[in-house]
Amino acid sequence: MTITKEAVLKALSYVEEPDLGQDLVTLNMIENIEIDGLTVAFTVVLTTPACPLKQLIHDACERAIHTMVDKDANVVITMTSRVTTLRNNRGDLLPGVKNIIAIASGKGGVGKSTVTANLAVALAATGAKVGLVDADISGPSMPTMFGVENEAPHVFQGPNGKNLIQPIEKYGVKLMSIGFLAPAESAIVWRGPMASSALKQFITEVDWGELDYLLLDLPPGTSDIHLTLVQTVPVTGAVIVTTPQKVALADAQKGLQMFRQPQINVPVLGVVENMAWFTPAELPNNKYFIFGESGGQRLAAQHDVPLLGQLPLVQSIRENGDQGQPAVLDPESAVGKMFADLAEAVARQVSIRNNVAPKTAVVQMNP
Repeated sequence: MTITKEAVLKALSYVEEPDLGQDLVTLNMIENIEIDGLTVAFTVVLTTPACPLKQLIHDACERAIHTMVDKDANVVITMTSRVTTLRNNRGDLLPGVKNIIAIASGKGGVGKSTVTANLAVALAATGAKVGLVDADISGPSMPTMFGVENEAPHVFQGPNGKNLIQPIEKYGVKLMSIGFLAPAESAIVWRGPMASSALKQFITEVDWGELDYLLLDLPPGTSDIHLTLVQTVPVTGAVIVTTPQKVALADAQKGLQMFRQPQINVPVLGVVENMAWFTPAELPNNKYFIFGESGGQRLAAQHDVPLLGQLPLVQSIRENGDQGQPAVLDPESAVGKMFADLAEAVARQVSIRNNVAPKTAVVQMNP
């Protein structure tokens, strides 16, 4: 029996993308079908390089060909990815950026910047193109966490004659922070409009190029900065970082509800529970719930959003951040694997959101 492309497509139309709930053919995820005798080769285009279901989809495709086309077929599958986006990009700012993700918390001290830094590096490690804006104007920490405190971005003239800032690049992540422009020992007092203006510059006057994900590490609370963000660029979704502590949860809930206000309406991709437990290095199997237990999990369940991950309070995470080497750079460590899993969970929720939600748009708010 001669194998045909039609037969291959029919078989693959029975393979479902588990997260998106549709088959691979309908989702246009099958490309480059080539048949040579009993050899069937094709490409599966995933919605993110961080897809945690890559092997599951691969095996399901192979099984479908053997079951419905020819049990003796030699199936050669190339797994690649093309990150999805819901942006129109016609006349938008940042036309080369597919997804803009706000990382927020209700209060300071919950490890939001540490989570953001490791998330960015973890996404870049999967092959995604990643940028990071340190939008915490009064407390910029990314230069330290990436070990680039002494670097200074340079300004160049763009193709239309406009001056652009070249972001600093480290660990595969493009970075912009007020920390690059002001000495660490000097204090800058920001009024609301000044801080908002600085954030706008970091977004609109930086040469970000082509990015799959642009992460924005927002300051704690709900402020002008947050409103400026959603009114400047179309935000794909928000990630809320909290500790299990009651005080942190109360503030995190306000941050979550801010994005869900009808006039803002930015999808919440999920909750990250940081410092979920303490694990001492000499007792790696022990868990001590210093700040309470499963508070972030309850917050996620209460608001019907995914719990993206629970991260422990581990000394090495803090040490690595202080040394400018995010913990995820050691992918074999327990902490490194946790951050890699978090990156997969965030990328997964972005793909789901882009498949089911309306197109992203800049928030229009009445003064």
